[in-house]
Amino acid sequence: MMLKGKVALVTGAGRGIGQAISLALAEQGAKLVLSDISVENLKETEAKIKALGTSECILTQANVVIADEVNEMVKKALDTYSNVDILVNNAGITRDGLLAMMPEKDWDDVLSTNLRSVFLVTKACSRVMVKQRSGSIINIASVVGITGNAGQANYSASKAGVIGFTKSVAKELAKRNIRANAIAPGFIRTAMTDKLSEDQKAKISEMIPMGRMGEAQEIADAAVFLASDKSRYITGQVIVVDGGMVM
Repeated sequence: MMLKGKVALVTGAGRGIGQAISLALAEQGAKLVLSDISVENLKETEAKIKALGTSECILTQANVVIADEVNEMVKKALDTYSNVDILVNNAGITRDGLLAMMPEKDWDDVLSTNLRSVFLVTKACSRVMVKQRSGSIINIASVVGITGNAGQANYSASKAGVIGFTKSVAKELAKRNIRANAIAPGFIRTAMTDKLSEDQKAKISEMIPMGRMGEAQEIADAAVFLASDKSRYITGQVIVVDGGMVM
C-alpha cells in the first residue's frame, strides 16, 4: 500500500491505459478522482475499483480541453479530499491520416485533447501542489513523440509537446518538491489495437525486440512507481515502456 492516504486525479480514466492506471493506484491505497468525458466508462472503472475493496473514488465527467470544466473538476477533488498528491494526464485521442490529406480539424482536435488538456489540468493541480509543497505529475506521452510516425503527424506532434512540457514543468516546480515525469508507451494492447488484424499485430510484434505488444498493466506499473516515494529523486524524465522497440 505504497500510496495509502494519497489522492490521485486521473484523466481519461474510463478505459484502456487510464483505467489500468486507476486500478493500479487504487490497489496501492490511493484515493481516486476519476475523470473522463464518458460517464458510462467512468462507472465501469468505478465498479472495478469498488470490487478491489482497497480504495475509494469519486467521478468527475469533464471535457479537459475546457478550462472551466477542468477548474470545476479540481475543485470537486479538493472539496472531497482537500488535496491532490498525484496527477496522471492520460486523456488522449488519435485522428490518423497522411499530412497532405489531414483536415485542419483533425490536427486541432488532437493537439487540443492531447496537449492543451495537459497544460490546463497541470496548471490547475500545480497550484494545489505548490501550496502543499509536494506532488507527482505523470504525463502519458508516446514513443512516437520521440521517433515520429508516418500518418500520425498530429499525434506525434502532440506527444512530443507533452514531453517538452513535462521537462519544463519539472524544472519550474522541482524546488517546491513537485516532480514531473512522462511515460512513453510503445504498442500496447487496448481496445484501439484490438481492432487491428492478426496480420497487422504479427507485423508489429516483429518490430519489438521482446516479440510482443505490451499490456496496459505494464504502463500502470510504471505509473505507480513514478507516483510513489520509490521515485522521489526522479524528475523531468521520459520512461519508455515499449519492449525495446525504441533504443
